[in-house]
Amino acid sequence: MATENRINFWRRNAKVPGSVQPVYGAQHPPLDPRLRRTYPKDTKPKFNNLKSKKASSFHEFARSTNDAWDIDEEEDEDFLGLPAPTLSLPSGLHSTSSQNQQHNQAADTDTGVSHRLAAPSMEAQNFQDVQEEDAECEHVNGKVVKSSSDAHLNASSVHSTLQKQQSLPVRPIIPLVARMSDQNASGAPPMTVREKSRLDKFKQLLASPNTDLEELRKHSWSGIPREVRPITWRLLSGYLPANKERRELVLKRKREEYFGFIEQYYHSRTDEHYKDTYRQIHIDIPRTNPLIPLFQQPVVQEVFERILFIWAIRHPASGYVQGINDLVTPFFVVFLSEFVTEDVENFEVAALPLDTQRNIEADSFWCMSKLLDGIQDNYTFAQPGIQNKVKALEELVSRIDEDIHNHFKRYEVEYLQFAFRWMNNLLMRELPLRCTIRLWDTYQAEAEGFSHFHLYVCSAFLIEWRKEILSMVDFQGLLMLLQNLPTIHWGNEEVGLLLAEAYRLKYMFADAPSHYKR
Repeated sequence: MATENRINFWRRNAKVPGSVQPVYGAQHPPLDPRLRRTYPKDTKPKFNNLKSKKASSFHEFARSTNDAWDIDEEEDEDFLGLPAPTLSLPSGLHSTSSQNQQHNQAADTDTGVSHRLAAPSMEAQNFQDVQEEDAECEHVNGKVVKSSSDAHLNASSVHSTLQKQQSLPVRPIIPLVARMSDQNASGAPPMTVREKSRLDKFKQLLASPNTDLEELRKHSWSGIPREVRPITWRLLSGYLPANKERRELVLKRKREEYFGFIEQYYHSRTDEHYKDTYRQIHIDIPRTNPLIPLFQQPVVQEVFERILFIWAIRHPASGYVQGINDLVTPFFVVFLSEFVTEDVENFEVAALPLDTQRNIEADSFWCMSKLLDGIQDNYTFAQPGIQNKVKALEELVSRIDEDIHNHFKRYEVEYLQFAFRWMNNLLMRELPLRCTIRLWDTYQAEAEGFSHFHLYVCSAFLIEWRKEILSMVDFQGLLMLLQNLPTIHWGNEEVGLLLAEAYRLKYMFADAPSHYKR
């Protein structure tokens, strides 16, 4: 009976997001169902006779699952019935949205404890209580204050939103950028002598009339101090020039250019030609880090909608593809951190001056654009870049660890079933955001970090779980493990070891895979 109820739950709740994002859009063919996130029954299939089951094991598994990413007609009708939002950047403090109420459990995390997380069982037990308490308050700069706008909420819309929230699967809260070892915020350990020396070196490089970018990359490879990360990312991405005198002028010009695009193109989101693109962006934005309150604020979601829509119409070869929405978040958080010393997860962005909000938005757009310029073939028709990278990963793993490769073959696990997401989202769905930010320090320091070095990082990441992979002796167990690797407690140390192993693999297997090299 419990199994039947669970299956019916997923069939009834087609709006609940899964882990793998399929690619939507008229220009993209539907993905193989094997690539999509699946939800198995409680009972695992038995593999008493592997040989006789070989032809149908995947199909048996697929029949016991349902894709939770489908969007039903009711949601489409609701979307089409909504009036298009007007272009307006908020300058005052907005009340916390009802979606944000769901996630405010993150406010009680202790910034002085490394990777402290709310237990899933406790979260489920206190879920309704937290919603009721948070409906009466909002977080501003990490402090809880009473909200004066509760009376203006429409009762029916709140009820509808809460119903949708309660259908979401309960997951532990993941800290955003707090509790990183190089973050000297309130409650964090004081800087070591080595960390202070590194910070001084960065400041010296950045203060020179012409920053030595090669030297900056060399020092950034092992991580960038939080205090200088925003300016360093702007330089390493190619958004800012090395010449210090030209930086302010370039920033002013590029920011004005971005908002020129907004004035010129954003009104066309309701046009027949672009409405499908905007519709998909509008649907995907609330799914971006749904358990981090920062990303559930209306002002933040509007920023993401503008960034993604403008990028999509300026890059018609690919347009918007699911997964690109994730790539905005590290830039947004890093540039926001210039103005927030702690508790970024709950910071009320609307409290910032309007000019500051606009600058963060424009810088996030341009840096994301620079990143995507190097991996755009990941998102063009049929996504050839991702297909090539997954094939390259398979070939590389077969040379690095033949046991894992043969284990996958024995139980019919295809690399596309788990590595598609690794390439499409640059491991952002496998790692906490704090780890992604640290990882991107190195990617931006590496030549072709996002397009080439990422392959070796994925290989090292897979080998990291060698023991767990080889202990799984059925298809279902392997796929569930690979789609839910336990990295929730990872921090800078684990990412540093992962990158060191990737660097070793890069030079041990520099000639492989040959077809992947450009």
